[in-house]
Amino acid sequence: MKELLRMENMTKKFGEVYANKDINLIVTEGEVHTLLGENGAGKSTLMNILIGLYQPSQGDIYLRGEKVKIDSPSKAVKLGIGMVHQHFMLVEALTVFENIILGITKDRAVFIKKDAMKEDILKLADKYGLDIELEKPVTEISVGAQQRVEILKALYRGAELLILDEPTAALTDIEAEGLFRIIKKLTAEMKSVIFISHKMREVLKISDRITILRAGQTIVTLEKNKAEETKLANLMIGRELVSGNYKKVSKIKEHILSMEKVSFNKSSKHNGITDITLTVGKGEILGIAGVDGNGQSQLAQVATGVITPDSGKVYLKTEKVAKFVPAEFIGSNVSHIPEDRNKMGLIGKMSVKENLVLKSMEKDRISIGKGLFLKKKAITVYANEMKNKYDIRCASVDQEIRNLSGGNQQKIVLARELEEEPELLVAVHPSRGLDIGAAKYVHDKMIESRDKGCGILLISADFDEVLKLSDRIAVMYEGKITGVYSGINPPVKEISLAMAGKAN
Repeated sequence: MKELLRMENMTKKFGEVYANKDINLIVTEGEVHTLLGENGAGKSTLMNILIGLYQPSQGDIYLRGEKVKIDSPSKAVKLGIGMVHQHFMLVEALTVFENIILGITKDRAVFIKKDAMKEDILKLADKYGLDIELEKPVTEISVGAQQRVEILKALYRGAELLILDEPTAALTDIEAEGLFRIIKKLTAEMKSVIFISHKMREVLKISDRITILRAGQTIVTLEKNKAEETKLANLMIGRELVSGNYKKVSKIKEHILSMEKVSFNKSSKHNGITDITLTVGKGEILGIAGVDGNGQSQLAQVATGVITPDSGKVYLKTEKVAKFVPAEFIGSNVSHIPEDRNKMGLIGKMSVKENLVLKSMEKDRISIGKGLFLKKKAITVYANEMKNKYDIRCASVDQEIRNLSGGNQQKIVLARELEEEPELLVAVHPSRGLDIGAAKYVHDKMIESRDKGCGILLISADFDEVLKLSDRIAVMYEGKITGVYSGINPPVKEISLAMAGKAN
């Protein structure tokens, strides 16, 4: 195959820390080349160099054999490089069409030729199977549709090399299959895709070649036929990964959370819940299985006091909840791992140590006079203890949290929520976007918390995660519980049918 991209000896330093060190990468025309590595392995930094967001400390980039200098994102676009970021770069106030054409100056016409542009965009969308509605506001389309808009935006700008960063992290299985069909159409047209993912099965399914990065360096590049899941995982983390086979709990103790016929926004099948009755026992994990968007978010919001149900009763232990506000639930020793750590769990511009004590500001060990004066030295000491205990990899606890990898951000959320020794933990997609090593760490910590007596409500679109961790499994479909099953030797076929709304 003909070479499209070559990155030679790419090195990027931030102060004295190497994010990338002497990385070599070759991508050929018409291939899917996967970058695989732990959170913080240097994948995103390398791609940010390729799209002109960062300048390398040393190293060279060649496109079709010619040396190029990519000193801005606009230069990358001119060279035919496009990137779909894990967190989409769409302007919510604009329509799909407006987002696609934003910033384009294809000719020098005074007025935008909207009709001609729409026709071109729709032809391109039809060619690659990108189903979109041009006049819809971005806020009114699904996550999968937003991703298709991002891909179309890059293709409309002439991308021949498309970088997909964690493209299936927030997609349903059906949406992910649709994305893979799009990728195959692109490579059939001899366009190339750099695919960044932590999901081994999809990496092995979609890739032609796989390059593994570890600690900012290239470890190896493998042909797909020479790769298998265990080998990739071990190369990724630099040691043999011992899979977590967790012992399941069969006897449920007293109930930590009880819901009786709880409903919210019943008229919506995907953004509401209807007559939910469930319990979470002390020292057990109740897993909620189901395709994302069947009321799981609303269930988590009720269980953490974010929204007030329209009807039904909620009990924390034996006390009926009268006031649905997060502060009341926090006061009742409820912890929460939110579904989007960036929007709901962390403050990006604040430091590691500040994020670690967000919920503890009024505690005597952190402040004087219930938050009036902060004990800065005590906070730093505590943050360093958490850094070591939870293996948070950062330059220092004063580093802004937005500059950390997803796995390290999630460890900070875990440290803050689990150190409170909660009686109830509501964990929503706790390992979403994490590599295999970081995901196992999160799972181990949750099991450790369960074994201390914490009741855990686990909500996850990752069916394997639910099967692996849950002592009992409840299935949600269109806002309703369609079945409850034992987590010990769970009936996978029955659960799968219930997830599709076909329970017996």
